[in-house]
Amino acid sequence: MQMPEKGRDWADVRQEMISRGGGDAQWRDGRTAVYVFNAGHEVEQVQQEAYQLYMAENGLGPLAFPSLAQMEKEVIGMGLGLLHGPEGATGAMTSGGTDSITMAMKTARDYARAQGKPREGQNVVLAQSAHLAFDKAAHLMDIEIRRVPLKTDGSYEADPAAMGEAVNEATVMMVGSAPNFPHGIIDPIAELGEVAARKGVWLHVDACVGGYFAPFARMNGVPVPAFDFEVPAVHSMSADLHKYGYCAKGASTVLFRSEELYNYMPFDLAGWSGAPMKTPTLAGTRPGGAISAAWGVMNTLGVEGYKRLQGQVCATREKIEEGVKRLGFDIVGNPMLGLMAFSHPDAHAFAIYGEIFRRGWFTSVTKEPPSLHLMLSPKHADVADAYLADLEASLATVKAGADGPKVEARYS
Repeated sequence: MQMPEKGRDWADVRQEMISRGGGDAQWRDGRTAVYVFNAGHEVEQVQQEAYQLYMAENGLGPLAFPSLAQMEKEVIGMGLGLLHGPEGATGAMTSGGTDSITMAMKTARDYARAQGKPREGQNVVLAQSAHLAFDKAAHLMDIEIRRVPLKTDGSYEADPAAMGEAVNEATVMMVGSAPNFPHGIIDPIAELGEVAARKGVWLHVDACVGGYFAPFARMNGVPVPAFDFEVPAVHSMSADLHKYGYCAKGASTVLFRSEELYNYMPFDLAGWSGAPMKTPTLAGTRPGGAISAAWGVMNTLGVEGYKRLQGQVCATREKIEEGVKRLGFDIVGNPMLGLMAFSHPDAHAFAIYGEIFRRGWFTSVTKEPPSLHLMLSPKHADVADAYLADLEASLATVKAGADGPKVEARYS
């Protein structure tokens, strides 16, 4: 496509944009359980209006836009308040989970260097279920990733003892997930903390999915184990605002136990022709709208609002768990929050996925073990019965051996 010589009328362009989205996943109707976190129209409206208020402002310039700097500081404060941040804990907003994970790894690497750890053979030890964003960050920084098999007891949790055995003098970070993305399982962070403390290694908790969910689930009575800065060995955390914080994309937080640790993250350079520049994260320009929308949503919902929404998600997950078990599915591990995976002993999950996709549901799959995967939102309370009915029909079709259309599995 070439840029048109003469601009078109906005009404015409707008209509074409709307038409182009006609083939996209229709997430507002609740039939999408990946990529989008649908907390309803009221929250969506707060996202949009709060984003637009600061859409042109740039978080790169705190002196020019002290309002954004203060909002970011308060968002970080709210996150640390939920996640047992000790006195002196701090952090920054990023563009998403991958950004937060990358910055945490960069900070841990530089900290390890300052502590005199070897620069050759630097590595990060994590479970097989840990997010692939760690691999992406490791590729950028030429760090080895050591993936360790999960426990063999069927829990699908990280194995602290095995991970400890993979640590050596060049290990810059161990990783636990709360929860992991493939299965929705919270790793034994307290046990990982004991190993990390004994080995003298930085422990990062990837709570991109659960950071703004698990605290409220616990308030609602869910027996969430210790997973955050409550565990003394946890040095850093990643927690996404645009997931179960229900904020506008892209917004995440990377959090550190102390200012001393945080100080290894920013980029600060004066040795060029322009003005000195200091940036806390990878980005230069930082969209003001993402910061203002996060602040707006968090203050609009408050603790009671989040407890209500996360309670809906947990109740929906429990309902779907009961429904799929009645259909003969096995739940993978013991999910506690909004993610779940389940497989069937008599039908391949990917074949069932093709059938449920054909019936209009855009969900996901997990590879190990082959299973269907749901990332639930509050909106799914309205469609759980419809989903279970279509899942039952899809299972029957697959078990009958019918050849449905070939649909490529979508991995998140």
